[in-house]
Amino acid sequence: MHASTVVDSSPDPRLERALRQCVAVGALLVLALPAARGYSAWLGALPLWLLGMPLVSWWALHRFRLPRAPRETSRRRRRNRVQASRRQPRRLPALARAA
Repeated sequence: MHASTVVDSSPDPRLERALRQCVAVGALLVLALPAARGYSAWLGALPLWLLGMPLVSWWALHRFRLPRAPRETSRRRRRNRVQASRRQPRRLPALARAA
């Protein structure tokens, strides 16, 4: 197998370091500056650009898969419970009704 056909699964460390720094700086800005949590007429929602986009880029750099859908195990965990029935009003004995 030639070296050109081998696919390296690890991302470029320089790009990963830059994205990690962007996430850290964006998180600090959003947490420390109230203006960074706002909205810009030119950019839109600032937390999206300061924190969301670097996080998504970092996620795509590592080729993370989407989370799996929950399996059918949730049905198995559910207990078979008896359905509650309406309570019937207590009937008074015949002697008490006659009085």
